[in-house]
Amino acid sequence: MKIKILSSLEKVFSDTEPEAKERCSYSIFQNERLSFQAAFCADADGEIKARVSPAYSDYVTVYSVKDVPVGLAAFDFSDDFFIKKTSGMYPDILVPDDTVNAESGKWYSFWFEFEPAGISGKCEMKITVGAETRKVSVNVIPADLPGQTLIYTNWFHCDAICDYYGVEAFSDEFYDIFRSFVSAAVRHGMNCILTPLFTPALDTAVGGERTTAQLVGVTEAGDSWRFDLSGLKKWVDICRSLGIRYFEMSHFFTQWGAEHAPKIIATGADGVRRKIFGWETETHSESYERFLTAFASDLKEFIRDNSLENSVFFHISDEPDSDHIETYAYRAEFIKNLFGEFPIIDALSDYEFYEKGFVDIPIPNVNSAGKFYGKVPHFWTYYCCGQCNENVPNRFMAMPSVRNRVLGILCYKYSVEGFLQWGYNFYNTQYSLKHIDPYEVTDAGGSFPSGDSFSVYPGKNGEAICSLRLKVFYEAMQDISALKLLESLTDKETADKLLGDITFKDYPHSPDFLLYLRERINGLIQSNFKFDIL
Repeated sequence: MKIKILSSLEKVFSDTEPEAKERCSYSIFQNERLSFQAAFCADADGEIKARVSPAYSDYVTVYSVKDVPVGLAAFDFSDDFFIKKTSGMYPDILVPDDTVNAESGKWYSFWFEFEPAGISGKCEMKITVGAETRKVSVNVIPADLPGQTLIYTNWFHCDAICDYYGVEAFSDEFYDIFRSFVSAAVRHGMNCILTPLFTPALDTAVGGERTTAQLVGVTEAGDSWRFDLSGLKKWVDICRSLGIRYFEMSHFFTQWGAEHAPKIIATGADGVRRKIFGWETETHSESYERFLTAFASDLKEFIRDNSLENSVFFHISDEPDSDHIETYAYRAEFIKNLFGEFPIIDALSDYEFYEKGFVDIPIPNVNSAGKFYGKVPHFWTYYCCGQCNENVPNRFMAMPSVRNRVLGILCYKYSVEGFLQWGYNFYNTQYSLKHIDPYEVTDAGGSFPSGDSFSVYPGKNGEAICSLRLKVFYEAMQDISALKLLESLTDKETADKLLGDITFKDYPHSPDFLLYLRERINGLIQSNFKFDIL
């Protein structure tokens, strides 16, 4: 049987022997997690089992890497920094399983995640796959990386949980599943969550609806409204208990232009729940303005009562462009009058929106980030399906993993305060016209390149199943922390010199660049700590 120890930055395809050289030596800090792989090809059909030497088996989680079908691998206007651009089966799912039923002649991969959890020094572990054994050496540096400072939100779609599992939003059954999905997100760096005050007005066809996911209870009382924020309170408490630090309030107006209200459900005097605002509500609706004004008073009191003053962000409308500037400006003035003491953020890439004061924290896409860098006091960025040219970072299934992980060192170099990605668990087609099974449809029904719309899979028992893309993204977060530690021991200039003249569009494409860079960072940290590693 053929076997090769590979870094986490390789993707193993069943019909191709990996060309990457073996990498069997690593260094990490005590509170880090290291991922590496054992790719193998059996010479006969049969069950293949992976084992870790007993001294380290309690510190290592073994996953089998499973393939998923990729329909749309890349848009026509994509650059060439892809593994390939054709449809087919691609490795992505990490199933906690140390056994594979292998077919002869095909390549497979076991994914190993090593978490030292207090041990230090040189760890020589034996990795056995079938009858073949390889040694992997990990130097665990007896120090901890500093905590994550990047604000990271990967939009959580509550309706996807409801639709896939058939549970009611915010029921006990919902929250059982929710805890698993949020825990997985937090474990991989997410510390800010999209909070559905009302059903988010995102990726919904004009006139269409997504499954209702509304935390705020609304009761009609003649020409006024009463608000029940107990559901929001439960959400905040659960999220905080799981490690969420920031709350991103859902948008008050529809995507791509701020022209309508989101869907809002209220209970009437007759006890019947009905929609009171939505696509039929124009942007200048006097009734909706009165509604938001009344709601703002209660929401701000809630924020103060729950010590959320420094933990909330507000939205107006997602991804407006120059055609929407007049409407957006009108809505921005209104929302700022209501919530001006809190930061207002939106994903937008036209500098004029910030220049004219419509938004406090603009979030440009990585293609446009250079237009904002150095001009805004709080520099954020994002990527979505459109960020597939000019070699900018992203994490489509057809992209090499270096394109995923490089975001970390770029965020460090350019002092990025926040990063946004829209699809943690979006299990719909584009515009939410249909629900999808993410194990069978990975491209939102042929609309977005596979991997854009979700990073986790829904497990059978309500647990979140990670993708390898999520693991690699977390390694990018760890890279930021390592650079922060080096900076604290030396200075930012020293750390920046290691990175060279990289930009969001220009950086080395070889995995060796990131792997060797991280070893150099670790080595400098050790030398500045002035201790010997056994």
